[in-house]
Amino acid sequence: MDQIALTRIAEALERMSPAPLETPDFNAASAFVWHVEPERLEPVESVNRVDLNLLVGINRSRDTLLENTRRFAQGFAANNALLWGARGMGKSSLVKAVHGALAADHPQLKLVELQREDLPSVARLLGHLRGSEHRFILFCDDLSFSHDDQHYKSLKAVLDGGIEGRPENVVFYATSNRRHLMPRDMIENERSSAINPSEAVEEKVSLSDRFGLWLGFHPCDQDEYLAMIEGYCAAYGVTVDAEELRAEAVEWQATRGARSGRVAWQFFTDLAGRHGVALR
Repeated sequence: MDQIALTRIAEALERMSPAPLETPDFNAASAFVWHVEPERLEPVESVNRVDLNLLVGINRSRDTLLENTRRFAQGFAANNALLWGARGMGKSSLVKAVHGALAADHPQLKLVELQREDLPSVARLLGHLRGSEHRFILFCDDLSFSHDDQHYKSLKAVLDGGIEGRPENVVFYATSNRRHLMPRDMIENERSSAINPSEAVEEKVSLSDRFGLWLGFHPCDQDEYLAMIEGYCAAYGVTVDAEELRAEAVEWQATRGARSGRVAWQFFTDLAGRHGVALR
């Protein structure tokens, strides 16, 4: 093979292989999103979050996660956390709100969002974070696995860290509607059909055991639902007659067939719009 052909092959291979990720300027923002193809950490100018004080009905989870994150930001030991439970009850909002509450006093604390489908690249991401003077909350929202999903194996790199161990400056927070990160019917199906039922799902189910903190979120009652809305009204300066507010809020949740923090915020968004209030 002549030199020209070899040169062309080398150039083609160079075009196919992604350029190495440059060390990002972590001082450019307090939050980043991890992207693949090409791999990069993209700074987020403004994080979509609510104030920590506006999260009602989850006091125990709020206080536990806040204290765990504060210790981590201060350079002390902290646990990975799994926030699981009812939809729309503030799991992801809590993670973002806790980071926002601490970031002003601890500017070295950074939030890095990772999509579930990008878990196979997590080892490379950890390589970029390892050794930095900053502290990173690696955040994966709506984490779950199907029966034949192999992404859960990549998650072990975050939770256990392999031979190197999890970087001391990284903690992993995940939200899920499932306590064991996979559907219960799939767990039962594997148990019933396996030769050794006790071992059939142990590897997947044990993933949740690798989280030091399990924080449960449960459906709110009507009083908590109304308290959320009243808190939003007070925070954004929306004045409505108490009886009128209650009647409209109850009607809104009845049409949605559910009560949750998400439904409360959706009602308040509509209410604020009708009263000419911008939500910033």
